[in-house]
Amino acid sequence: MAERRHLPSPVSLIRRRPRRRPGDVVELPTPAASARSGLIDAAVYCAGMRECSPQSLTETFHALRERADGMAWIGLYRPDVGELNTLAGEFDLHPLAVEDAITAHQRPKLERYGRTLFVVLRAARYLDDVEEVEFGELHVFIGPAFVVTVRHAESPDLSVVRKRLENDPGLLARGTEAVLYAILDAVVDGYLPVVAGIETDVDEIETQVFDGDPAVSRRIYLLNREVIDFQRAAVPLTSMLSALAAGFDKYGVDEELRRSLRDVADHVVQVNERLDSLRVLLRDILQVNSILVAQKQNEEMTALSRTSNAQNDEVKKISAWAAIGFAPTTVASIYGMNFRNMPELHWYLGYPFAIGLMVVIAGGLYYAFKRRGWL
Repeated sequence: MAERRHLPSPVSLIRRRPRRRPGDVVELPTPAASARSGLIDAAVYCAGMRECSPQSLTETFHALRERADGMAWIGLYRPDVGELNTLAGEFDLHPLAVEDAITAHQRPKLERYGRTLFVVLRAARYLDDVEEVEFGELHVFIGPAFVVTVRHAESPDLSVVRKRLENDPGLLARGTEAVLYAILDAVVDGYLPVVAGIETDVDEIETQVFDGDPAVSRRIYLLNREVIDFQRAAVPLTSMLSALAAGFDKYGVDEELRRSLRDVADHVVQVNERLDSLRVLLRDILQVNSILVAQKQNEEMTALSRTSNAQNDEVKKISAWAAIGFAPTTVASIYGMNFRNMPELHWYLGYPFAIGLMVVIAGGLYYAFKRRGWL
């Protein structure tokens, strides 16, 4: 639930970042495995149509330079440092943003470096069998004529986003902002099944609570942790989209794109409201479960007390009858001694006296125990 869901970055150790000036290129040592290319898909578009599909970054740069009105979309999956340095040099990417893309494990955020946007998103999907939210980190560089997407996990599936845009040339022709909108829309739409999955589990938990399942407390706690982690991915999107909206006029964003981004913002609000409700509901369910557990414990203690009292009553009765029976036995054992010099042995009233003594003692004990409620 914690570290397992975050896939490792290409560079596991980065030394303390030196002081840099804007425009500097990040010069980090290239790993030994730099021959592996992280390029998944690259294309140059003109007027919303794919013009070419270069097979390398160099070919992409060359094709983009040949088309004054072109737009390049470069998709990378766990690229190495050399590839990101090459992109930084070609598109003048800010070194701090490049370093964030290398190290990964960033919180969702939006940073603007001149006319370049750097966006960090966390896609999510719900694993219902283990009741965990699996997150995928995505870094997006948006410039006037280029989009660079850097994935550090299998999700989100940007090939679906690319196919959607290529099937809608009118939207893709609106420029790089259209790509950013489509990516944001895909990420936020992916949140909805996650929320639905959590809501289903909450319904199951409510049933478990009232059925008295002893394992439900742990399930509530773990699911609440998943909701908190999910909120950390979704809540920052509200301020990110507000920041984008604030730059609509300054950067001349198309009016239709503005409407689309506002629609995404509405969906984010809905997701966050549902997450807030789920977190409150889980908290209330945990309290109700605690009350039910306490009531059950009280009932068990009451039942135990009743059993103990019943046992005490039985012990009292047994003790009382034992005492009543012990008195005649004592008298009989005394007069059963065959000593020669016992004055009552030859007494005419000795036998009636012994019997009467037994009856008087037993009757007195019975009366005393009966008065105390032992019998």
